[in-house]
Amino acid sequence: MTAPGDRPLAVGGDLGVERLVRAYRRGIFPWYSGGGPILWWSPDPRAVIVPAELRVSRRLRRRLRRNEFRTTENAAFDEVVKGCAAPRRDGEHATWIGPEMREAYCALHAAGHARSIECWHEGMLAGGIYGVEVGSVFCGESMFSRVSDASKAALAFLCTKGYALVDCQVPNEHLLRMGARLIPRREFLAILAHCAGPGALSRRPRGG
Repeated sequence: MTAPGDRPLAVGGDLGVERLVRAYRRGIFPWYSGGGPILWWSPDPRAVIVPAELRVSRRLRRRLRRNEFRTTENAAFDEVVKGCAAPRRDGEHATWIGPEMREAYCALHAAGHARSIECWHEGMLAGGIYGVEVGSVFCGESMFSRVSDASKAALAFLCTKGYALVDCQVPNEHLLRMGARLIPRREFLAILAHCAGPGALSRRPRGG
């Protein structure tokens, strides 16, 4: 792939399951503002986390040892997506995850391609992460917290599930502190091709 790494790779199309499956197998994902055309991206460099390299703070380790959080898989996929779409701070607009995106990823989930990790605290959904599975690569789409450390706990749990790589797409300070690093796009695509195997996207049972 020779497309620029800091601009959209393509514009248009749709968010149907078949198109999304083909895109993720090629390291491409949609990212656009509601009301505008669908933009398709393949960043270069790519932000990734090798699960064995995840950095967990001492405070989070203490909270995990005390079992302050209960973690589940695919128990509330739609609620996790809604949580990720909600405004992050008072007065902040909602994220790029509009109704079309929520519908598309729920359809991917129903087809067995998308997965969520939920983090519960005192009976409430406190945070979570959702993304798309390409073989043993988890392509993370978004994460959220309503309670401090909840999204970090969800990510830590995700990194115990046997994935070879967690695709973070683009870096931010939060992910870099937890061990994310940047690799060239060509390296990411080679890993993706190796981990995807001969079939389509991974189709694990929705309940776990």
